[in-house]
Amino acid sequence: MIQMLRNLITASFALLLILVFGVTSAQAKTVEVKLGTDAGMLAFEPSSVTISAGDSVKFVNNKLAPHNAVFEGHDELSHPDLAFAPGESWTETFSTAGNYDYYCEPHRGAGMVGKVVVN
Repeated sequence: MIQMLRNLITASFALLLILVFGVTSAQAKTVEVKLGTDAGMLAFEPSSVTISAGDSVKFVNNKLAPHNAVFEGHDELSHPDLAFAPGESWTETFSTAGNYDYYCEPHRGAGMVGKVVVN
């Protein structure tokens, strides 16, 4: 009887671990990209992020406004409106695997470009 109770407790604990880790790993995540570096450079920080399909990228205006993010060939992901206020933000969700190159329209010539890699 004691052995059966131990087996039941062990099985219940194992099931609990599977549920906890299974639910956690299945949840979509959001990564943040700053528009303008903390040092005041005209760059996205980080300039490249790797996420999984279903995850999101939150773009946050940081320094030296105005900024935006235009995805080449993906108008549905682009945010052509300029962000002027510090902390102004928007979020884009990526549901299809691929490489997504983007740039800041006012600062593209200065090299303000980025990439989202979706696995």
